[in-house]
Amino acid sequence: MERPAWAPQGIDLSVPSVSRIYDYYLGGSHNFEVDREAARKAMEFMPGLPKVMQANRAFMRRAVRFAVEQGITQFLDIGSGIPTFGNVHEVAQSVDPDCRVVYVDHDPVAVAHSKAVLEGNDLTAVAAADLRKPQEILDSPEVAALLDLGRPVALLLVAVLHFIEDADDPYTAVAALRDALAPGSLLILTHASYEGIPVPQEQAGGAVGVYRTIRNPLVMRSHEEVARFFDGYELVEPGLVAMPEWRPDTPVDQEDPYAFSGCVGVGLRA
Repeated sequence: MERPAWAPQGIDLSVPSVSRIYDYYLGGSHNFEVDREAARKAMEFMPGLPKVMQANRAFMRRAVRFAVEQGITQFLDIGSGIPTFGNVHEVAQSVDPDCRVVYVDHDPVAVAHSKAVLEGNDLTAVAAADLRKPQEILDSPEVAALLDLGRPVALLLVAVLHFIEDADDPYTAVAALRDALAPGSLLILTHASYEGIPVPQEQAGGAVGVYRTIRNPLVMRSHEEVARFFDGYELVEPGLVAMPEWRPDTPVDQEDPYAFSGCVGVGLRA
């Protein structure tokens, strides 16, 4: 197939990418037919997957506004994906134009497109790095140039930890990032889980199987397992809850049932 201008040389256009699948769910245009095919297969088991992703983004925007209202002006978004409308820097800088944002992803399409979108914005940067190697993120020139780790930072781990298998020890990676943050920092986190999904677990497992087939295993952790990522943080009210239940802007009873899939939370580093 013809390589579009936004797709970096060197990526295999025949292999699905979770970043591009996510972009497709959100109605974006930076995805290939191989990504759309994988997304449609997953939606055969969970037709409401786009609603899940939309609720995830809506929570992220509310949490970013909350962080700025708490006086935080520095954001480190790991597993940031392909930029879409209402991304972290747009939300944060609409509240405080001096906010600084570093995006981190290991998907070359996400990194390349982020750089194009952020061109000319001196208070944002994108780093090519992997959550499984937290020290490389912390030592990156992008973080060094824009963020002062001696002051509070909002660390975003939004829809990324469920792609890190237990064998890669995500808890140790999250703890390493926590230990590098100043008191007053926030952890903004979302995670997939079978809890809250409005279909039987066996049916939802079919969607999980699609991700396993494309070699991007989706790890569905329990509420208790997700809560462990907040060790060393104090959960901000209302705690670890379904996406629509975290400081909602609109009536929760009007939300799509799929929006309650998984759990989210914000933690304060004491």
